[in-house]
Amino acid sequence: MKKEQLARTLDVFKTFLKFGCFTFGGGWSIVAQIQKEYVEKKRWITDVELLDFTSVGRSMPGLMIGNASVLFGYHVAGLPGAVAALLGIVIPPVIIMLGVVFLYDLAKDNPYVARAMMGVRAAVVPIIFSALLKLFKSGMKDAPCYVVALGALALCLFTGLNNVLIVLLGAAAGLLIQEVRHRRDLS
Repeated sequence: MKKEQLARTLDVFKTFLKFGCFTFGGGWSIVAQIQKEYVEKKRWITDVELLDFTSVGRSMPGLMIGNASVLFGYHVAGLPGAVAALLGIVIPPVIIMLGVVFLYDLAKDNPYVARAMMGVRAAVVPIIFSALLKLFKSGMKDAPCYVVALGALALCLFTGLNNVLIVLLGAAAGLLIQEVRHRRDLS
């Protein structure tokens, strides 16, 4: 393994281990942390690349953040980076969940635990919303993007279509739009 690849792999593991320990609110709040660390601070990826990782990760079986982490890790450090990101993001929650499983019966009716969790949920919403806004700005380039996005939203809200099918329809719409533009530019 090259020196730079090893350094990036170790960085990814340590940072994703931290994400796994301290980021509450699920996959989207972790996406916000990835954006802050690797798009804004280190500039290893762009907002568009992060959006691509989350889009592909969401459309695949399994947990979106696990899938997106593997894609990110592979992009920045190859196969060792993919393994490092996955292990880093998975190890802390597994350990924490094992502890929660053993302590759940003791704490489930505790009013202090319930109040603390209410505060955690309330604090996570703005973090997720902030990441969503930044990704929205990166992903929405022109009017056809808005049309595809609104169509996808309508399909999500008002039909029983599988999300994978909606993503595939979005990809087909993007290909069609680009083909129309290409033909228009040729004439």
